[in-house]
Amino acid sequence: MAIEDNPESRLRYGEELRARREGAGLTQEELSVRAIMSRTHIAHIEAGRRRPTVEDARRLDDVLDAGGVLVRFLPSQGEGRVAEHFTEALELERRATVIRTYAPKLVPGLLQTKAYANEIFRSSFPPRSAEERDALLVTRLARAKIFDDFKSPVAWYLLDEAVLRRPVGGPEVMCEQLRHIVDLATRGRVRVHVLPFAVGPHALVEGFVTLMWFNDLPPVAYVEGLNTGRVLENPGVVRDCQVHYEHALGDAMSHHDSLALIQTVADDYGHAEQP
Repeated sequence: MAIEDNPESRLRYGEELRARREGAGLTQEELSVRAIMSRTHIAHIEAGRRRPTVEDARRLDDVLDAGGVLVRFLPSQGEGRVAEHFTEALELERRATVIRTYAPKLVPGLLQTKAYANEIFRSSFPPRSAEERDALLVTRLARAKIFDDFKSPVAWYLLDEAVLRRPVGGPEVMCEQLRHIVDLATRGRVRVHVLPFAVGPHALVEGFVTLMWFNDLPPVAYVEGLNTGRVLENPGVVRDCQVHYEHALGDAMSHHDSLALIQTVADDYGHAEQP
């Protein structure tokens, strides 16, 4: 039976990990080297503040010769509803006080409408069943509930112009999606900047990145590619990602001008719907 992911279960898991690490005569630093994880991440797991991914749990189990215990008793977040590589980032997203995302091709998940997200899931390969798509939709739309709280997180989105121009699902879907972004921004819930095609190459041209800040954890960066994703914790690497974001932001349109462009493109899609 799956163990529910909550503060109490994480604390018990952390205590079990610490007991097995100390029983093996290893420091956190020594375990981090052998398990190919950061010492900070292990410290957070042992304190019940973080949850390892399934792959992390497997490596910890192998190093500590735990016989599968650290995998079997890993608190479950329902990994079937998000990609395995995104589970740690999802947890951090829920705790973040500040989120800054650069999206090169698609509308970021937190901003997606139901229709837009469904089209993304329909285009995946191998194809997913309707039931699988429905489960993914529930999770994706639930993520956006963090915007129901007006105070946290503070969210900034840097969108490549390609995000606006790529016709996901056709004119009606795109019109609704872009107007949703404008609505969130107009209500002051998010800030949006567009990187126009005219800028050409820029500091973030190579791919997607999300930066996150917290009250009780050091800042992290999350980078993602095809079927892969990784949370970066090394302070120097995270700062480098932040600097790249700041440089790209300097090339972007203002928040005001960006919203005007998004609204114009939404209207163009709206006109395309007309017979």
